[in-house]
Amino acid sequence: MTLSPWQSDPDIKAALSEKTIAVVGLSGNPARPSHDVAKVMLQHGYTIVPVNPREKRVLGVDCYPDLPTAAAEAGPLALVNVFRESSAVPAIAKEAVSIGARFLWLQLGVFSPCGIRIAEAEGLTCIVDRCLKIEYRRLFG
Repeated sequence: MTLSPWQSDPDIKAALSEKTIAVVGLSGNPARPSHDVAKVMLQHGYTIVPVNPREKRVLGVDCYPDLPTAAAEAGPLALVNVFRESSAVPAIAKEAVSIGARFLWLQLGVFSPCGIRIAEAEGLTCIVDRCLKIEYRRLFG
């Protein structure tokens, strides 16, 4: 199987058109990149759904232990943004498939060919090794 290039502007724009973002690995620590990215996206009108079993609330929003719980309680989640180690991506990809997500976005430094294959095999568009905040600013100012 050949992996897709994952980087087309139309795919990135389509992902960013989803106004609710599940952020897997969102930290309550303001010094962490996940916190900064989520805060900036909130400022641009996005709804953030934190997914982290170690947190209760992040950025004033209830945190969920996993994607299925988040989708059941917060509603449909088309865009799943991942701030976890690459080894966690296959399980996250399976959860993203199970909730009917359309996009799996792996942040800078996150790369898992296995996780990407799982997601793409089920029709998810993958955006890999890109920062959501940087791409938003690049494409929408």
